Amino acid sequence: MPAERPTLPGPSHLEWPFLGDEHRALAAEVARFLAHAPATDAPAHAPAHADPHDHATTDAACRRWVRALGDAGLLRHGVPAPFGAHPAISSRALCVLREALAAHDGLADFAFAMQGLGAGPISLGGTPAAREAWLPRVASGDAIAAFALSEPDAGSDAGALACRATRTDGGWRLDGVKTWISNGGIADFYCVFARSDAASTGAKGVSAFLVPATTPGLDASARLATIAPHPLATVRLDGCVVPIDHLLGEEGRGFALAMQVLDIFRTSVAAAAVGFARRALAEALGHAGRRAMFGGTLGTQPLAQAILGDMATDVDTAALLTYRAAWQRDVTGTRTTMVAAMAKLGATELAQQVIDRAVQLHGGQGVASGAVVERLYREIRALRIYEGASEVQRLLIGREALKAAGAEGR
Repeated sequence: MPAERPTLPGPSHLEWPFLGDEHRALAAEVARFLAHAPATDAPAHAPAHADPHDHATTDAACRRWVRALGDAGLLRHGVPAPFGAHPAISSRALCVLREALAAHDGLADFAFAMQGLGAGPISLGGTPAAREAWLPRVASGDAIAAFALSEPDAGSDAGALACRATRTDGGWRLDGVKTWISNGGIADFYCVFARSDAASTGAKGVSAFLVPATTPGLDASARLATIAPHPLATVRLDGCVVPIDHLLGEEGRGFALAMQVLDIFRTSVAAAAVGFARRALAEALGHAGRRAMFGGTLGTQPLAQAILGDMATDVDTAALLTYRAAWQRDVTGTRTTMVAAMAKLGATELAQQVIDRAVQLHGGQGVASGAVVERLYREIRALRIYEGASEVQRLLIGREALKAAGAEGR
């Protein structure tokens, strides 16, 4: 069941005041790139209904996307100048790219996003030598990056990290376990967060380290399978020693560095959700216009029209939240904690509803393995969890709202 190529959002989207001519040019650039990119279920790529345990096929597909995105110059938007496309990473550029890539292929979006996220600690806290060594390779697609924060007992409560970093002669020894690590098993380097002060608790005393994948004592062979296949692994660090200059940022300030990186990329998660939702709406509209029903088409039925109306409204609501947050970070320079959390929460939850309705409108075809809307149904689910689960975003928004009202603690 070949997937039809999606189209990028029309002028009503790109002409919003949140975006400028450079973003419209970028949208046209990624559209040209995707016009020649393989469809999701093309033989050269992992099929839409890929076996989640077929890691070799998924790994190869992800590597191809990284290479293609690098060759096209699109990965340069995920790292700062002089290695990237902007003096500082542009939230709106990330969002335009991720929305378009997600609408085409969830693995394409994953490959793009993880390059920027995985290299983020180097972009913000790496030494000049580390930046020179790795960021050009990330931007070109020559090196694959991974962000290693989560642990078996430290997910949403990332301050509960147990991975240890111990000073040695001329370096740091890392011991512990990281899990749910995207690009685990195929990454060329990992940005690892570990507790460097054994007496510390919570977010204090955590440091960040650059760990090349070839470092003795690093094992990323324990692969994980999910409902929407992508490279994922548990990473074990056993007496893994890195040089002293592989510390990223200040000692003991690694958790703050991790939050800085996540703050940059959180709004782009919302954009990926918008991309999935737009594709689902497009598939539903096309199906409604084709599907014969009760002497007309599905689209002539009032109930279907009402469902499509809700879907269209939810897509634009999600997009408005997303691009408002990206605009605020890029243009005003003010804190975006609350608006980014609103975008991430709103877009992912609304996209889940949109895609669910698209599956429902497709009837039996919607749950057939390999159908576009079936793939989207699997792909959207993880976005409500990673980079801050919806429940965490709700708490964060509530706290920020109380602060703004001067009512915190009352």
